[in-house]
Amino acid sequence: MAESGFKKWIITITVIIASLLELIDTTIVNVSIPQIQGNLGATITDAAWVVTGYSVANVIILPMSGWLSSFFGRKNYFLTSIIVFTIASFLCGNSSSLTELVAFRILQGLAGGGLLSTSQAILIETWPAEQLGTATALFGLGAVVGPTIGPTIGGYITDHAAWRWIFYVNIPVGILASIFTVMYVKVTSRDGKDKPIDWWGIALLAITVGSLQTILEKGEDEDWFATTYIIVLSCTAVIGLLLFLWRELSTDHPIVNFKIMRHRSFSAGMVTSFILGVGLYGSQFVFPVFCQNLLGFSAQQTGEILLPGGLFTIMMMPFVGIMLNKGLPAQFMAVGGMILFFIFSWFMSGSTLVSGTGDFFWPLAIRGIGLSLLFVPLTTIAIGGLKGAEIGQGTGLNNMMRQLGGSFGIAGLNTLIHIRVATHRNNLLSNINPYNNYFTDRYNALLHGFMAKGKSFFDASKMAYAAIDGTVNKQSTLLSYNDAYIVVGWVMLAAIPLIFLAPIVKGQKAVADTH
Repeated sequence: MAESGFKKWIITITVIIASLLELIDTTIVNVSIPQIQGNLGATITDAAWVVTGYSVANVIILPMSGWLSSFFGRKNYFLTSIIVFTIASFLCGNSSSLTELVAFRILQGLAGGGLLSTSQAILIETWPAEQLGTATALFGLGAVVGPTIGPTIGGYITDHAAWRWIFYVNIPVGILASIFTVMYVKVTSRDGKDKPIDWWGIALLAITVGSLQTILEKGEDEDWFATTYIIVLSCTAVIGLLLFLWRELSTDHPIVNFKIMRHRSFSAGMVTSFILGVGLYGSQFVFPVFCQNLLGFSAQQTGEILLPGGLFTIMMMPFVGIMLNKGLPAQFMAVGGMILFFIFSWFMSGSTLVSGTGDFFWPLAIRGIGLSLLFVPLTTIAIGGLKGAEIGQGTGLNNMMRQLGGSFGIAGLNTLIHIRVATHRNNLLSNINPYNNYFTDRYNALLHGFMAKGKSFFDASKMAYAAIDGTVNKQSTLLSYNDAYIVVGWVMLAAIPLIFLAPIVKGQKAVADTH
């Protein structure tokens, strides 16, 4: 039964706050890893598990969130997730060792995984069918803007306070969300309470998704299959996936209901959500690293550059919802979003070592508009044919696919950059020879410059070659990041035909079918 008036809006605010808690924490920690490392006396590799542990736990719980909502009741599960997330945030901030911090981040990730999909399911049932495009757009604010503003908030807090406050800031927000949930979110029936628990399904899901997510998070750092535990995890993920699919399709009470894949629109939405994750999180990964490693920007400066793009997303979301409510087909809007994302990538692939904040404003604005045209329509396509209990299962699987897409995107781009740096360096080094006038002019200028400062010919020559080598390294890295941008763009453009795997229906009809 849909809500109206004040109660509808207060529930909407509550679920957006809850989803923002989870999504901001996926990226807020990234910029604070060096400070955490130094404070807790850990290596950078060990400290990275603070991010990895959260991501692994998050992705494991997402596909289970529909079943957990059914077993415990949606309100009970939602409220418990908020409370556990808030407590885990305090424990993370209060950690005295890296082991404690990673353990509490895993707990935070398990609770956070329950917030995202449950928030979306509550929102779908709170708003009337004819206004659901607007509701999905409002939810999309958290899903798209959260990862964008996370580095900004994390950078500001880290620069002006201690890293522990990136966790403590969750506490008052979590308390507020808990109070609103108790007061306004309606209780739902516990449909799964008396049904057998699929313990084998839970175990196989945790093993499969946990192994896969760990591979994606750590593969590049461990040189992929050159490391024994990556090979073991890869075999475990493949075998676990086959057993998990067999188990869930053969049991009467599955932990993940794959039968909802019979809806063509949902299956198409799953694929396109995966692609959206590649573009959203992949570009979110490349840009901050590019700005900080090559252009010398601070974490806070990088976050401030990203912020206007997020504002464009915020401004566009209500418009997207209105267009869906008026019946504009979701597929047409998604195609526009894919094209805009390609334009953003094409502009960014022309970056140079002297690019400044003004050079990034419009490309990031285009990205922000593109994301608003992608998230809501693709979500509408995915959930269009789902009803009742299928909504919770569908939102969980859909969100998991977007998160996995992000993990695949980041891992793939990280590997691409690593490979392309070596390729570009070899190509550039072929020009370092006495027959190249550009090289000899540069070398002589540097040589005479160092000798004018009192260096001997031998020392000045070494310093000139070192300076040229540094330039080659920077240019190689720059070209590699530019390659990464354009690859993201082509992936998004190539995904356009996949959007039309789902039947074309008007936005209002699509969301009305969920009620």
